[in-house]
Amino acid sequence: MGAAMTDATLHVFRGDKTGGDLRTYQVPVTEGMVVLDAIHYIQQHEDSTLACRWNCKAAKCGSCSAEVNGKPRLMCKTRLDQFMGSPVTVRPLAAFPLIKDLVTDVSWNYRVNQEIPPFTPARDDTGPWRMYPEDVDRMFEFRRCIECFLCQDVCHVLREHDGTSRYYGPRFMVRIAGLEMHPKDTVSRAHLLRGRGGIGFCNITKCCEEVCPEEIHITDNAIIPLKERVADEYFDPWRALLRAFRGRREPRGT
Repeated sequence: MGAAMTDATLHVFRGDKTGGDLRTYQVPVTEGMVVLDAIHYIQQHEDSTLACRWNCKAAKCGSCSAEVNGKPRLMCKTRLDQFMGSPVTVRPLAAFPLIKDLVTDVSWNYRVNQEIPPFTPARDDTGPWRMYPEDVDRMFEFRRCIECFLCQDVCHVLREHDGTSRYYGPRFMVRIAGLEMHPKDTVSRAHLLRGRGGIGFCNITKCCEEVCPEEIHITDNAIIPLKERVADEYFDPWRALLRAFRGRREPRGT
């Protein structure tokens, strides 16, 4: 790093599930320094017991999620110079149970992931598969997710209304959209979205899009189309009539 430019004041949460509070540290700032660098400086020079989860430091692993000055961010992507002259407050994600300091227990997300039916092509569709470029582009957008869970943290349903018992959250709306909109997938997940997935609880605030480091259009390209599919499946009277008609039809002879 280059020569120190100035000092930054960091208020970092210290504690565990039994309680805790902010602790203040002074960190010398160098050019290009990010919040994660400051946390590492504190660990190296002031308090080695500070707990923080990180891995790649390239904004691709999603490990170093935290709330910086009240906004969910990746610490490795958040430059300190944007806060120069103001204190920087670093807290753990509020939507998940606290383990220690800046580390939270996000295992609920992986349990949810197991409830989603996987990609299921037709048994007799052995390929080669041919897809339109627009389908490829759409699938690629959903697969950019790095599971940082910033969108889960900012979601008011999960964060403020005990939503983990009734809503899967934006990250898994993206996952389900990637499956539902794949031209070769044959499974309908509308029943899951309406039920345990709880898509009806999302009121389209787009806060999840604002914090996504991969700039995925979570609301416009995933949640709204999925809401439309659920509405078509369960609330379209013509579809209900067609389902009833098909249910009364005699099976075709062979």
